[in-house]
Amino acid sequence: MALDGIRMPDGCYADGTWELKMHVTDLNKDVSLRVTGEIHIGGVMLRLVEELDVKKDWSDHALWWEKKKTWLLKTHWTLDKYGIQADARLLFTPQHKLLRLQLPNMKHMKVKVNFSDRVFKAVSDICKTFNIRHPEELSLLRKPRDPKKKKKKLEGMEEDSLELEGPLLTPGSGSIYSSPGLYSKTMTPTYDSRDGSPLSPTTAWFGDSPLSEGNPSILAVSQPISSPDMLVKLYKPQSLLDKAKINQGWLDSSRSLMEQDVKENDVLLLRFKYHSFFDLNPKYDAIRVNQLYEQAKWAILLEEIECTEEEMMMFAALQYHINKLSIMSSDNHMNNSEKEVDEVDAALSDLEITLEGGKTSNTLGDITSIPELADYVKVFKPKKLTLKGYKQYWCTFKDITISCYKSREEAHGTPALQMNLRGCEVTPDVNISGQKFNIKLLIPVADGMNEIWLRCDTEKQYAHWMAACRLASKGKTMADSSYNLEVQNILSFLKMQHMNPDPQFIAEPINTDINPECLVSPRYLKKYKNKQVSPGRPFWPGHIRDLISARILEAHQNVAQMSLIEAKMRFIQAWQSLPEFGITHFLAKFQGGKKEELIGITYNRLIRMDAGTGDAIKTWRFSNMKQWNVNWEIKMVTVEFADEPSLAFICAEVDCKVVHEFIGGYIFLSTRAKDQNESLDEEMFYKLTSGWV
Repeated sequence: MALDGIRMPDGCYADGTWELKMHVTDLNKDVSLRVTGEIHIGGVMLRLVEELDVKKDWSDHALWWEKKKTWLLKTHWTLDKYGIQADARLLFTPQHKLLRLQLPNMKHMKVKVNFSDRVFKAVSDICKTFNIRHPEELSLLRKPRDPKKKKKKLEGMEEDSLELEGPLLTPGSGSIYSSPGLYSKTMTPTYDSRDGSPLSPTTAWFGDSPLSEGNPSILAVSQPISSPDMLVKLYKPQSLLDKAKINQGWLDSSRSLMEQDVKENDVLLLRFKYHSFFDLNPKYDAIRVNQLYEQAKWAILLEEIECTEEEMMMFAALQYHINKLSIMSSDNHMNNSEKEVDEVDAALSDLEITLEGGKTSNTLGDITSIPELADYVKVFKPKKLTLKGYKQYWCTFKDITISCYKSREEAHGTPALQMNLRGCEVTPDVNISGQKFNIKLLIPVADGMNEIWLRCDTEKQYAHWMAACRLASKGKTMADSSYNLEVQNILSFLKMQHMNPDPQFIAEPINTDINPECLVSPRYLKKYKNKQVSPGRPFWPGHIRDLISARILEAHQNVAQMSLIEAKMRFIQAWQSLPEFGITHFLAKFQGGKKEELIGITYNRLIRMDAGTGDAIKTWRFSNMKQWNVNWEIKMVTVEFADEPSLAFICAEVDCKVVHEFIGGYIFLSTRAKDQNESLDEEMFYKLTSGWV
């Protein structure tokens, strides 16, 4: 005892104890305790609370090791087991902290989130609070920084202008109708599947959720863009490289927020990360459908995804229609709260507008044979410095192969050209007004991709051949049950784009509530302005606005009879039909390559892309993949396939963990089925995405 209290050079005391320094964030107070390495974490926290002698609920508090960026959550572990010594500084801080989430509809909500949970678990809790099913499809993204805006003051002003703070939400106290898992056979319908309105008043709509105290319309009902200034202020990627840089910001789902330097009151974006939407059902998913619609809407307006002029007008018309019905729906919510919905009618409506179902034919085809296509189709093989155009062939489509013959009479002989479409890239090239119905095929070969263009004469012919090509690229034939639905979806998509001839001159402004600057991307506004400003052509400031309004009204005629929920579903379907849909870009350098290129990841394949043009160079299907590995030291991802050479690339400007997680995440989503239990297999997700679990 004589040596008790004498401090040795290594920081320990003669009796084997040493001082552990801790900072209590709630009290902004430093505390030191004399401990030994054998004391467990729970004992440290107990002694700390006794030392503070402050009457307070400390149950949510835990110890955070700043230097190692790790939570000390295993309270039965000793200090020695964690490797904590006298030089460590620990924080005693709440696990639940405030986070400002920007939802897909660009509105901000303050949410209390567990900063010690893995991000995957934190997102699941957030989605349960918001009544969004299938949280595995969403994740958190850091806000992209516009390189043109250097002043932080301007960024702050922009943020405040978009701010719409909702009620303070705490995950875990969500709706009684919330479904934490993939699929529930006993879920209670909460929305009318025909118009998306609640089947009961708002309090029952959100149950005991804190959302019932606030304004639920910001989640379930789309709100029109109030001012064109919003489009000007928001960040718009100018190139594929900009899009790739945005994807650097995805958080690691296997680590906590604190481990990734997220601070209290930081702004994070809640977004649909994986573009594979499972069991999207209007009866249960009004909030999920609306947020998906909002993410699609902003992606188009901010030019994150390319579309043609006709498609832009179709999207604008759907937006205009949804805005009108949303205002009417908000007014009628309470009036409709007592109405009864026939379950059979609702089920039939679901079949018509759910993304996984559709109108089925009244007659069943012959299930013993695989359907075939045979018709005259124009074929073109583009090559550099060629002047040759399309050449007409008699083409037959059997299984997943297209055979081209010089004439119909030679169809039983040897084809002049034959294409196996398994693993190919299928891209539409359509112009309704110009009656152009092209299908661009990039067919994988040993040294890259062969490019073939098909030209159809009519919409009907195009729909059947395009549907067959899309299925064949996945290794499916026209006997697949989704073929007829795919044909109908393509025809519906084309029908919505039909317009009357462009009005050449508008004598007086259109008296309407359309605000085209909020419905059309800046690029198309500029394009229309350039069209109209020419010598000898009448022009005044409102002319462009009226011209675009007239085009939107023409397109609106094709969608005017749709219900609110159907219009949103159609918008999502049209978004999914765009060639660039669902491709997440990353900058990479491929093994053997001399320059940086793009790697594109979708729900079923990897794409090697030209960084300048975005053209596909080579495609690899997940279904053909044996395994993938990561060399964490050199950040190299290696993918092995069943019947072709392995793929290896080094990630540039992004942690390879992000790319690894996208591949594993999509494979995890592909295992989902409606007949499995309601809980998510979190451990399986971590095994597929973490790389080190």
